[in-house]
Amino acid sequence: MYLVRKRVRAFLRVKPTADFAQDMIKFGPDNKSIEMCLKKDAKKEAMNSRQTNWSFRMDGILHNTSQEELYETVAKKLVSEALIGYNGTIMCYGQTGAGKTYTMMGTTTDYKHRGIIPRAIQQVFKATAQSTDPLITVRISYLEIYNETLFDLLSTVKNDESSDMQMAIVDCPEGLYVKGLSIHTVSLEEDALGLLFEGENKRVIAEHALNKHSSRSHCIFTIYIESRFRFFSDVKCVNSKINLIDLAGSERLSKSGSEGQLLKEATYINKSLSFLEQVITALADPKRDHIPFRQSKLTYVLKDSLERNCNTVLVANVRGEAAHLEHTLSSLQFATRMKWIATEPVLNETYDREGTVKALEKEIALLRRELAMHDSLANRSLVSYDPLSHVQIEEIKSQVHRYLKGAIDEIDIVNLRQIQEVFKQFKLILSQHECEVEARLRSKYALIDKNDFVTIAALHKAGVVDVDGHLVQDEDEQAFDTRAAPSPRRGRKKKSRRNGETSRKEGMRSNLSWKDVEGDLPSKSQVMFSTKDLDVKEVPRDQDTANVNAELSEPSPVEDSQQPSSPPPRPAAFEMFKEEYGSEISRIFKENKSILLDRKKRRSTVTQRINSIKLEMESIKKALEDQQQERWQQGEYVDEKGHIIIDEKEFLLIVKLKELKEEYRCSYAELQDLKAEIEYCQDLVNKCRNKLISEFEIWYNESFLIPKGVLEALKPGGNIRPGMIPINRVMCLEEDVQERFEHMQKTMLPASPASVPFYKAKMRTDLKHAYSKTMSSLEQMRKKPGLIPAAGKNKTMSFLHVT
Repeated sequence: MYLVRKRVRAFLRVKPTADFAQDMIKFGPDNKSIEMCLKKDAKKEAMNSRQTNWSFRMDGILHNTSQEELYETVAKKLVSEALIGYNGTIMCYGQTGAGKTYTMMGTTTDYKHRGIIPRAIQQVFKATAQSTDPLITVRISYLEIYNETLFDLLSTVKNDESSDMQMAIVDCPEGLYVKGLSIHTVSLEEDALGLLFEGENKRVIAEHALNKHSSRSHCIFTIYIESRFRFFSDVKCVNSKINLIDLAGSERLSKSGSEGQLLKEATYINKSLSFLEQVITALADPKRDHIPFRQSKLTYVLKDSLERNCNTVLVANVRGEAAHLEHTLSSLQFATRMKWIATEPVLNETYDREGTVKALEKEIALLRRELAMHDSLANRSLVSYDPLSHVQIEEIKSQVHRYLKGAIDEIDIVNLRQIQEVFKQFKLILSQHECEVEARLRSKYALIDKNDFVTIAALHKAGVVDVDGHLVQDEDEQAFDTRAAPSPRRGRKKKSRRNGETSRKEGMRSNLSWKDVEGDLPSKSQVMFSTKDLDVKEVPRDQDTANVNAELSEPSPVEDSQQPSSPPPRPAAFEMFKEEYGSEISRIFKENKSILLDRKKRRSTVTQRINSIKLEMESIKKALEDQQQERWQQGEYVDEKGHIIIDEKEFLLIVKLKELKEEYRCSYAELQDLKAEIEYCQDLVNKCRNKLISEFEIWYNESFLIPKGVLEALKPGGNIRPGMIPINRVMCLEEDVQERFEHMQKTMLPASPASVPFYKAKMRTDLKHAYSKTMSSLEQMRKKPGLIPAAGKNKTMSFLHVT
């Protein structure tokens, strides 16, 4: 197997801060190099010979970058390679409060600010959904190392002191794994995110001087990917895993001020990170034979991630304040050592060519035996599976025609090729039949393309067709019931719908009906209307035109049925609703909209007036400045009290400016009032619009969409009492609940439909967490006598379940 040697990729992410030490930290123009300058301590300057200038080179510097840019740079390629069989590891390292957990997890409340782990899950399941072969199976696990103790964050059993005794790190030839760690198979992105959020809620978090939400443990979220090829399921399988590691931040006790339990946790964190640095140093040295992986559980668990067969990426999170420069320097030195580690990732697949050939040969032999046995049981010993000859095709064609005419009751099945040819002949006969029907109809009727909107509009206006392009009932009878009434319809009385239905039941004298013709038509968007009678002699063109005009002038019969067979389109139904049932709401809506438009026009007028006043004030101010400049050049005159004497022109300008200022203040106050009125009117218009639409939906569903049986049950005295079933539930009984919920989410989140699984998983986790907290509180209250009775407890539980 060909191996490619790679280096560990290391990226630097600087936490955004207003106190960034720009004079001590400088980034290179290529955005990959960084220079640091540490100032010497003046008290120890005489004896301090410590290096002060440092230069580092990373694979990329992520400063003021978004979560999406971070993922594209750091993780997307690694996850893509994991999907084809290469192991991958992403590790966040740095001091406490530098943003490691934000880099890995992001925020669970904002989809745009989600971190590497949710984005990696989304990328994996997108690839899974698009893949048909191979068949991809995804599993996940979540491990926490707290004070050198292993915890399963996805375990359903409560953690106790004996949990570490049940979990152990096992190193075997197939690889390293944690015994007792639960691995969950997930088929949906929402399920994987739900487990991730559930595990996050169980992490140990505390507060100290440097970080209000400090992670007190190392966490490893692992995605296991197994790809099996359906056609080679026994011989080819690709396995890979992605380790996403959020390390606890190193602390300097003098700055964090940790005491008690926090001090104990900080000691374990710093100790494990020190051992990790020793392992990194040993791996970076090619002369070292022994690597001290077993010094801590963290380094032992990361053995597979740090050794050869893995694509490894490090994100060094640092803080840019001057007070944390020494810790930043330590993180950069750690990242530099990581870059010296060489890896040789290999494709983790099991593929046996000889086994593939044997499996295919075995399958062929089995299929041949099965065919021979099937033919023997059916007494068909001379069955041929070769391509059909011309004679055989003609014989099949003859059998199909005889079957359609009723000469034979069935066609004997011989083999698969014969079945395919039978369906092919059926298809040809159907196509010929459609062409014949279309030719026959073209000889008797005029066909109009439904895309010809001008002609359709003219026919609809004349009453020949309805808004959907179908012939109205009266025209339907005129077109096909000509044998009963060969004379023109100029003086014919209108027929009620009930009489029309009775006549159709007794048998129409015409051989065709509109529905029959519509069913026999080929699948083309055409509208058809009659141009001549079937059994009537041809009349002169002028007389025929007069008859047609007379028929078009007749109004179509009014349907008195409560629910038509095909509901009208929503735009037409909406106009009907506004004229009848929704007339009051429509009137209020129009009045509010009229008031809103009036206020907007007044606002525009006031705004123009304010602008003109401002321009006039500016011109007056300019004229005053010119007057004052001229008076200063000519010399100023003062009275006995020392007041400056101005001429009449300047005095009038001052008075005019004062009046304009007062007018400006009044106009501005009027503009503010208008804005408040417009905002209020806009809110009323929106409410009226929503009310109008909701009332229309209810009216439309009740009038046209609810089945007749349900309408009968909803009537007074029916089986369903008012209020038992909401109208929206009646309409959605046959709709899939999951599809309806997904459609609602996509409607509510049009900017990013892909965020639906994220928010659904977060909502489900929060509800589960709130429910467990409530039940825990109820359990504590139940243990205290007299606080809550059993019946009250049960009622609360059922209420929570419904909620």
